[in-house]
Amino acid sequence: MEVQPAINIGMIGHVDHGKTTLTERLSGKWTDTHSEEIKRGITIRLGYADIIISKCTKCRIFTTKDKCPKCGEPLEFVRKASLVDAPGHESLMATMLAGTTIMDGALLLISAAEHCPQPQTREHLMALKISGIRNLVVVQNKIDLVTKEKALKNYLQIQEFLKSEGYEKAPIIPISAKHNINMEALIEAIEENIPTPDRDPDKDPMMFVARSFDINKPGTKIDDIKGGVLGGSLKQGILKVGQEIEIRPGYSVEEKNQRVWKPLFSTISSIITGSRQVESVGPGGSIAIQTTLDPSIVKSDKLTGSVVGIKGRLPMVLNELTLEVHLLKRVVGTKEELAVEPVKMAESLMLNVNSAATVGIVTQLKKNTATCKLRLPVCADKGSRVTISRMIGNRFRLIGYGIIK
Repeated sequence: MEVQPAINIGMIGHVDHGKTTLTERLSGKWTDTHSEEIKRGITIRLGYADIIISKCTKCRIFTTKDKCPKCGEPLEFVRKASLVDAPGHESLMATMLAGTTIMDGALLLISAAEHCPQPQTREHLMALKISGIRNLVVVQNKIDLVTKEKALKNYLQIQEFLKSEGYEKAPIIPISAKHNINMEALIEAIEENIPTPDRDPDKDPMMFVARSFDINKPGTKIDDIKGGVLGGSLKQGILKVGQEIEIRPGYSVEEKNQRVWKPLFSTISSIITGSRQVESVGPGGSIAIQTTLDPSIVKSDKLTGSVVGIKGRLPMVLNELTLEVHLLKRVVGTKEELAVEPVKMAESLMLNVNSAATVGIVTQLKKNTATCKLRLPVCADKGSRVTISRMIGNRFRLIGYGIIK
């Protein structure tokens, strides 16, 4: 179906619980394509794949196949969705947190072969909670690896875990992604629990960049070189081919012995969504825009975390953030039960806002308020939500969130 995806669905959970395998089962696409991902067998960068959800009016089942898996009859189109495959490894939490900003709902994968919750299972669910994502379907994967008794015990553990975090209404669907078992029930749960949100195409366009890359192969002739590509999600408004755009924060230069950031300006040369080129695109689903930028500027995700929009109508570029701080009672992501200590002067915090990840050094503290000087500036509005992580041991751990004042 040559239509734009209506929603972004996050694939989240502890490392090796089957996110990339399930993405492949639903979409037919293996999203771990980076050389290091293939070598290590884990997701490192955000992966994307589109699925078409259809319904068999005869069998009353949902599927992402071309024909009904039961009767083989043609299907009725329901909607198209983009899957966002986020890393599960604890060292890649910043990438996962950046991914939540473009998700409309999520599938939380939990292995039936391990005790629930695992550290990153708890951390990822807390990230959804902090980001305000309530539309959730829990996938109890790998039921083929355990006995019926162990699967039921694990199911009860998941129920208790969801209840403790305020997600007790989220459905739990037992599946085996490897053996393609119970996919129809999962797709039906997605349809019932992750609705398409209302969008506002009349607002000024604002795209959050989650990936940026050079699509030219080595040896490409100069006349055939294509401009840099930005991938992500359009949160509001409409972008069109031929439109002039501004990208903030942009690029850094040295002026009077100081590092300053200047916006980039470019023109959209093509837009891809739903695996096809279009003349214009609205909010919903993942998109890629090809620009007239030199590919070296965007390669290797150099512009990840940027915001794209109309010249002069984007949020301000901020070199420091003043946050209304809301801390959790307990650190999430660690096996030990650690209390969250107050924010301290001069400590380094990892901050995620929109699709950007940066480090902030605390320069000022007041009651429930902290000011942080940023190593990398961000483009964000007042009132935006910022996740806060602290270095505990040798990893950044989620400790709360802040609201930009």
